[in-house]
Amino acid sequence: MYNGTMMKKDAIFYIKWFATFTTIIGALLTSFKMDPYNIIFFNIGALSWLIVAIKWKEYSLILINSVLLAIYLVGLYVA
Repeated sequence: MYNGTMMKKDAIFYIKWFATFTTIIGALLTSFKMDPYNIIFFNIGALSWLIVAIKWKEYSLILINSVLLAIYLVGLYVA
């Protein structure tokens, strides 16, 4: 809803920013070789972005985040 100065933010707005920060944290943890915490953060980020992509019906993001989530889950199992 537009009130003249700002628009109301929905849940997807917050999920996408949460996903962005968890993915950045996952990358930071990877650079410090902090297994398996890095993979956990990457899983959370990919799952969060997958939720956003499904809501947006953005098929390229659905594909990439589905594949990344599968890869990260395997990495979590192996770690």
